[in-house]
Amino acid sequence: MGWIRTDDGVALYCEDTGSGTPIVFVHEFAGDWRSWEPQVRALARRHRCITYSARGYHPSDIPEDASAYSQARARDDIRAVMDGLGIERAHIVGLSMGGFATLHFGIAYPERTLSLLVAGCGYGAEPGKRDQFAEEAERAAAQFEELGMEKAAAIYAEGPMRIQHQNKDPRGWAEFRDNLAEHSEKGSANTMRGVQKRRPSLYELVEQMKGITAPTLIVTGDEDWPCLEPGLLMKRTIPNSALAVLPNTGHTINLEEPERFNALLLDFVQTVDCGQWRPRDPRARDGAILTAR
Repeated sequence: MGWIRTDDGVALYCEDTGSGTPIVFVHEFAGDWRSWEPQVRALARRHRCITYSARGYHPSDIPEDASAYSQARARDDIRAVMDGLGIERAHIVGLSMGGFATLHFGIAYPERTLSLLVAGCGYGAEPGKRDQFAEEAERAAAQFEELGMEKAAAIYAEGPMRIQHQNKDPRGWAEFRDNLAEHSEKGSANTMRGVQKRRPSLYELVEQMKGITAPTLIVTGDEDWPCLEPGLLMKRTIPNSALAVLPNTGHTINLEEPERFNALLLDFVQTVDCGQWRPRDPRARDGAILTAR
């Protein structure tokens, strides 16, 4: 464990476990470096697993100025972690906010990317939902500031795409909620306003996603409604991608269904590492229904 420093002087807390091909895990808004513990325990036996807390999340630095938070910063902080640990290329795994950062990393830094696993990605992306998402993001940021983290976390943790986790695993969900309650009010509000509220929609990134060359696995829960259509968009757009949908599953996929998620992740990484992940055959998109054109 230790800290690395970004090019704008922010110290990020990292944990580096295991050895082998590196996997960098990028957490969601309601998570932190601890969110990936079920994955680290399973995969560190064969891989070098790196987790870190994003800027604004203890024990990383929490910049006071909201301008220090953005989608571009979240993307480049992945690179800073890799640079600080001497990692040239890695498999990048991100959930939700971390999924967006992972996707942007794959667009901007293909030479640093072995593969991308983009999970639970799509909130606020659908056409017609942008204003609603911005309003809800601002309301959530205000709750963190006005109510404090303990009360705001209790509300946030019972969101409509979180209750699946609560119903399946009350003990695990309670741990998730309690960890969220330990976050910084300032860091949470700044992240919500600077990263979540202002990030571009996936539908604005179609041309950039067409250029992603890394093997890409898109994962979503079938009850994570805001991510279903965006998941299909990414599948259709990213040439080297596959889509996995977990049944009766909400947003916090890696904690709600750790065994299924780990199996998907390990199979994906091993397939890529042995050179067996193949690009989509163009004949699969010729527009025909029954027979080839």
